[in-house]
Amino acid sequence: MTASLADSRTPFDFDNSYARLPERFFARLPPTPVAGPALIKVNTALAAELGLDLASLTQSQQAAIFAGNVVPPGAEPIAQAYAGHQFANFVPQLGDGRAILLGEVVDRAGQRRDIQLKGAGPTPFSRRGDGRAALGPVLREYIVSEAMHALGIPTTRALAAVTTGEPVYREGALPGAVFTRVAASHIRVGTFQYFAVRDDLAGVKALADHVIARHYPQLQGAAQPYLALLDAVVERQAMLVAGWLHVGFIHGVMNTDNMTVSGETIDFGPCAFMDAYDPATVFSSIDRTGRYAYANQPGIAQWNLARLAETLLGLIDADTDQAIALATEVIRAFPDRFQAHWLAGMRRKLGLFTQEAGDLALAQALLAAMHGNGADFTLTFRGLCRAALGDAAVRGRFAAPEAFDQWASMWQARLARESQAAAERAAWMRGANPAFIARNHRVEQALDAATTRRDFSLFEDLMRVLARPYDDQDDAAPYAEPPQPDERVLATFCGT
Repeated sequence: MTASLADSRTPFDFDNSYARLPERFFARLPPTPVAGPALIKVNTALAAELGLDLASLTQSQQAAIFAGNVVPPGAEPIAQAYAGHQFANFVPQLGDGRAILLGEVVDRAGQRRDIQLKGAGPTPFSRRGDGRAALGPVLREYIVSEAMHALGIPTTRALAAVTTGEPVYREGALPGAVFTRVAASHIRVGTFQYFAVRDDLAGVKALADHVIARHYPQLQGAAQPYLALLDAVVERQAMLVAGWLHVGFIHGVMNTDNMTVSGETIDFGPCAFMDAYDPATVFSSIDRTGRYAYANQPGIAQWNLARLAETLLGLIDADTDQAIALATEVIRAFPDRFQAHWLAGMRRKLGLFTQEAGDLALAQALLAAMHGNGADFTLTFRGLCRAALGDAAVRGRFAAPEAFDQWASMWQARLARESQAAAERAAWMRGANPAFIARNHRVEQALDAATTRRDFSLFEDLMRVLARPYDDQDDAAPYAEPPQPDERVLATFCGT
């Protein structure tokens, strides 16, 4: 039976707005306790942002909370219902099959945040699954979500990770773990689909009103609030996916149940960062057709947003034809919005302070040269920061350095039409071109050490480096380098 803490010792000040929605939105149940919870890591900086007083608790008490053995006072544990298109195949009921939302807190900045346990045991949505999580996927999500945050990309966050003292069984026995995730909310495109497929317009409206109040309060009182909601989500997703492409990130499973309406990156299963630039790069072992390849992500985002639009038609206008026309106009605007965000980011990555008509072609020419010459995505752009100061060492990243030279002559001519000093330009570029990303081989090394030897030192080292991705860290130089041929990770796997 799940235990509880005395009020005087709870670090959470819960205010659970989602749990006040109609009961058909979720299932109420506590986490399933585990045999031997032990703390791996707590994100103390994030805890401070959330206003959590963890200092009053011992490590064992913290582990008990973050494993689900103890439900803090004020929590209202629920598993959320949602549906979704998975690889374009619609599943009318998915839901939190191994996650339980403890509740919500309002952080020190006044932002409402979800506190969710992943791997907290079976729920009514588990579909015969065990509801548990293995240690490797928990640590992967911890690493990558915090790396994304440090890169400045909207993302769910990692608050804690604990081991459970129990095995989970996938292809074999693996050590179990629970991950505590923090999000602006866990409301997905698939959440809207859950009610729409049931012809539950009242449910769609209640959800849309909740999302507007929680994420887009500026839309309250708008003449067409639900069309405005669609427009706002389109804008946030255009900005988000552009951010992914700027750092070479591949989500891996852009199903509609993995797209938040808040605009945060969510679910770091078979995700990865590219090494050598190739727009067709796929890492996910389950993406056999390349549906979610790096360059396909903007198009998939638009496809997912069209599915969101379908759920809102009955709210947008009572005349179905008019509703379709209005929603279609918003969805069709996505490519231009995405390109505007992408090009703005690429201008900064290239050190361009002004806008010229040829900037898109200049950026595309560099990517083409990188693709044709096996150039590392991250280190090429980081090398451009030095190239802006006259150091052309980056040309060595290209199989044929003259390919870079040819492009660089166009780039230098473009830079010459601006007045910024080279040092100012290079400093500005360093803030957009990370030196360090969560390299796949480094992540796998950390996970292997943790899962096979219970050695978390590589995990801690990697977290320390990734917390400062834009800084030159001389003592961490090996973490910036791409993998050797025998270190390459060609496939990543879903943790389910």
